Amino acid sequence: MAKHTLLMEGPDAKGLIFHVTSVLFNNECNILRQDEYVSPNGWFFMRTEFVSADGFDTQKVLVDLREKVPSEEIQFRLNTQKKKDIVLLCTKEHHCLSEILIRYAFEELNANVLAVVSNYNTLQPFVSKFGIPFHYVSAEDKTREEHEAAVLKTLDIYNPELLVLAKYMRILSPAFVSKYSNKIVNIHHSFLPAFIGANPYKQAFERGVKVIGATAHFVNNHLDEGPIIAQDTREVDHRYSAADMARDGRDVEKMVLIKALKLVLDDRVFIFGNRTVIL
Repeated sequence: MAKHTLLMEGPDAKGLIFHVTSVLFNNECNILRQDEYVSPNGWFFMRTEFVSADGFDTQKVLVDLREKVPSEEIQFRLNTQKKKDIVLLCTKEHHCLSEILIRYAFEELNANVLAVVSNYNTLQPFVSKFGIPFHYVSAEDKTREEHEAAVLKTLDIYNPELLVLAKYMRILSPAFVSKYSNKIVNIHHSFLPAFIGANPYKQAFERGVKVIGATAHFVNNHLDEGPIIAQDTREVDHRYSAADMARDGRDVEKMVLIKALKLVLDDRVFIFGNRTVIL
């Protein structure tokens, strides 16, 4: 028996749960877990995990669902549960990349890490220990457009379902983002919306904060303003320098990125405008 995840969203209406569960029952499926949420403006979200019998026909189930719920505003996504193909992008810092690769090596992530792409070769020896291809795509003597074209050409080799920016310290152009719309996850080293952009720990130190944090979010065309997936914080005090904040912040960053990555890989995230709904 195979496991599947059905994601559904659209205007709330009577009978939506009944219609979906009836279709799954009639197709000899057994529901394992179901979560729902209705937003204040009446938008309905539902995530359903179920197992199917032999001979399960994905297209037939989608057709049956559309017959029961004819509104075109209702969207369905039906995924067979499997590991997603991902590519990691990094620069020089190792903490987020190493956390992902170690968990991947111990099969803690629902993912196939196909490759690592970097604009520096600093982390190549480390990545090689995991037997994962490492692509050094230098930005030296290249325009932003030329460098991104080279990176995209490399990504085309793998056709990943998701890109993870594991401390990839370059701003992506709208043209790049459009190639992977809602498929790029970034970790930013502040509790957004505070301290957007470069040197957030320096900004935090100068502001005299008592809490530092990290934010994992989807990438859009606005710097560090994409839909937030996960966040966490850590208390600091007047004894902390900017370097101290960065040191402690690295632990927060890697754990927030792992949390967000697991949510996305497990099909638990809905993008709703510039927000997310996690079920």
